[in-house]
Amino acid sequence: LVHMVWGGGLLAKWGVLDFAGGIVVHASAGMAALASVYFVGKRNVIERGPHSIPLVALGTGLLWFGWYGFNAGSECKVDAITAQAFINTDVAASFAGMTWLFLAWILEKKPKFIGLLTGSVAGLATITPAAGYVTLASAVIIGITSGIVCYFAVALKNKLKWDDALDVWGVHGVGGSIGIIMLGLFATKAVNPGVNIEGWLVGGSPGFFLTQLLSIVLVCTYCSLFTYGMLYVINRITPVKVTKEEEVAGLDNSLLGEIAYEQD
Repeated sequence: LVHMVWGGGLLAKWGVLDFAGGIVVHASAGMAALASVYFVGKRNVIERGPHSIPLVALGTGLLWFGWYGFNAGSECKVDAITAQAFINTDVAASFAGMTWLFLAWILEKKPKFIGLLTGSVAGLATITPAAGYVTLASAVIIGITSGIVCYFAVALKNKLKWDDALDVWGVHGVGGSIGIIMLGLFATKAVNPGVNIEGWLVGGSPGFFLTQLLSIVLVCTYCSLFTYGMLYVINRITPVKVTKEEEVAGLDNSLLGEIAYEQD
């Protein structure tokens, strides 16, 4: 995928844009996660919830900080596009997090801190492919859209009882895909003169939008099938899932011979 998008490969020849990894990182990872969920199956021991909300908050903060390098650093130099990618990243994540929080408040009757954190990461994933190609106003729209769509994607996952512990599909897979598609709507030469193309909603033709849409369909299909096949082959050599006894005993104890916390 790196070669296909950034190395002059198939998608690059189609004219597909991906500033920092909506296809290369997030959509591919999300679909690989979903294929893994189907192949490995559900856990025998059902987790009751996040292990530690303060640690989730700390991790999200570190992730958010690192994302500035992830997105803005993808310009590989310091210029106006770097600054635009930086601020777009911050704004999209902020609006996505607040959107998720308000949705939980309205639909679940409780404003959940975990929802705010999860929504922020969804916004980060969604703005990734578009960070250096869209205006600040477009970043706001992308962030709000991300918060709404990823919220309902995770709700769908919960309803279907997919055992995706970290919501990789609903946050990264769906978020990265949305970002690629919305890039086809909002990309503009006014932000990045290096691309001779405009999004459909900012005066361009629908051709670029359809190319972005087709690329994400192709990539999601490819990553799902490849991952499932890869796990099948690996499982023929070494099991990809622990036994029920090992899971009940705890993976730290079963695999490493030690446990992180004493439990009553």
